[in-house]
Amino acid sequence: MKLKNTVHISVVSPVYRAEKILSTLVDQVTGHLSAITEEFEIILVNDDSPDHSWDEIIRLCKTDHRVKAINLSRNFGQHYAITAGLRYATGEWVVVMDCDLQDRPDEIRNLYNKANEGYDIVYARRIERKDNFLKRLSSKIFHVLFTYLSGLKSDSTIANFGIFSTSVIREYNTMKEQARSFGSLVNYLGFKKTVIDVKHNDRFEGETSYSFQKLLKLASDVILSNSNKPLKLTVKSGFLISLLSFLLALYNIIAYFTGIIKVPGFTTTIFSIWFVGGLLLFVLGIVGLYIGMIFDQVKGRQLFIVKDLVNLQE
Repeated sequence: MKLKNTVHISVVSPVYRAEKILSTLVDQVTGHLSAITEEFEIILVNDDSPDHSWDEIIRLCKTDHRVKAINLSRNFGQHYAITAGLRYATGEWVVVMDCDLQDRPDEIRNLYNKANEGYDIVYARRIERKDNFLKRLSSKIFHVLFTYLSGLKSDSTIANFGIFSTSVIREYNTMKEQARSFGSLVNYLGFKKTVIDVKHNDRFEGETSYSFQKLLKLASDVILSNSNKPLKLTVKSGFLISLLSFLLALYNIIAYFTGIIKVPGFTTTIFSIWFVGGLLLFVLGIVGLYIGMIFDQVKGRQLFIVKDLVNLQE
């Protein structure tokens, strides 16, 4: 006989540079979850944080067995840490949220109530983002490019914060893509979904760990793993340049016989070579990125490596 799952809600939060935040995070999440059910778990995934976050996590686990921890062997990145947490989550419902308290724990109840109206996925839409201008701008650019290149609708006001049924998480855990983006992979799964507006806090302490380079890598990984439109655009570009070259050649032939061209142009030839050469390198670069992603995928390496577990079992 199958035992009934005793965990009703799991909260998964990736941790990086958050030693001064964790105690407040756990206190607030515990308080708001207790108003819903006492059968919950909080899974903190330490993504090889360089501060003392892991020591603080161990302390919190000792004070409450419902606080559970995963320590990764190295820094894999936020979306891989989320994947690790979801692999161990056992709740009927799973909440994914950042550890910096910009995702407000008091909104969990609103997400949960909406989910109980018959939805498998409820996303939190930030009414007014409290991030700095550069992060908001880079996020906006990313979502515009992603929508255009992938053909999928993307919303810059929605991040990872949301609640998901166990059916969604079970299917998510079967996905083996090396290029991980929690939001895009969940969108691929389908299921009945909706969105609610939530308040967004300023970061509790410290600064975001997402550099421009990390954002650029995430953007390229998500776009290339979800769409082949960049390849189609290079084909169109090649056709247009070929057409332009044909028309230019036709013009030069006509100009030669009509006496328009008196002296052959060296500059035009050089710039044409540079232009076509640069375009070829650009196309080869895009093809190379796709080949690189195929290479990473076929190696079949682990998405994450767990070093330590606390209050959890394999």
